[in-house]
Amino acid sequence: MPELPEVESLAEFLRERAVGRPVAGVDVVAFQALKTVDPPVTSLAGLTVTGATRHGKFLDLDCDGLHFVTHLARGGWLRWRDDLSGAKPVRPGKGPLAVRVRLAPDDDGREPGFELTEAGTQKRLAVYVVRHPGEVPGIAGLGPDPLGTGFTMDALKDIVSGSRTQIKGLLRDQKVIAGIGNAYSDEVLHAARMSPFKIAGTLTDEAIAGLHEAIISTLRVAVERSRGIAAKDLKTEKKSGLRVHGRAGQQCEVCGDTIREVSFADSSLQYCPTCQTGGKPLADRRLSRLLK
Repeated sequence: MPELPEVESLAEFLRERAVGRPVAGVDVVAFQALKTVDPPVTSLAGLTVTGATRHGKFLDLDCDGLHFVTHLARGGWLRWRDDLSGAKPVRPGKGPLAVRVRLAPDDDGREPGFELTEAGTQKRLAVYVVRHPGEVPGIAGLGPDPLGTGFTMDALKDIVSGSRTQIKGLLRDQKVIAGIGNAYSDEVLHAARMSPFKIAGTLTDEAIAGLHEAIISTLRVAVERSRGIAAKDLKTEKKSGLRVHGRAGQQCEVCGDTIREVSFADSSLQYCPTCQTGGKPLADRRLSRLLK
């Protein structure tokens, strides 16, 4: 799933390539992906792309005041095409293509644009056409952006204070902190040397300070690593920069211990016992009483 750093990079990518170009048309292939009907998606045709930004894990393309907002979910991605003029006609229900956005042709006749695709059987990619980003329910309910100026240590302290939620789950809750998903929550907790099942409300001031620093530094480094990377290469770049997530069975780069995994019904987490849990492995069962 694309998280804050990748979506930030995609926004920058579109600012460089799409801003200033009129929209030639939007073809919706996966009709279940379109979550709004007013304004209609056809109203984007003829408008000029004036901005591209991010709200948590939502990507927002401003088109003369109308916003084309997408959430790529777990299996979605954005694929830029320098020329869509020769692309095959869209066929609903065939392949991973969900939405195609065509921009006005260049002087040489090429028609640039991008496609939103979604792999897998769980179709959760979502597209909205709204007059204001706050009309998207997921954006309206977002917590503070961890790279925003308001995300101070005191703000984090208020977030964790009194919470009985395990810190891994809290970091992933978009209503609490916007933009962090499964991968970067693993990375943040490894950097903070903290068990993923530590109860948030039990953190000391020292631990909160360490967690705050780990959140900021981990995301900033990931954003910088992603900057300037072509959209098609972002997934590979993300994987290459991860220290624990997706690396179960490999050696921890910090201490040399073996990275372990806890599996759940529809996801998993990875951690280093030496760095995070005092050398003790966590029970690999959702309902087990895990380390704190």
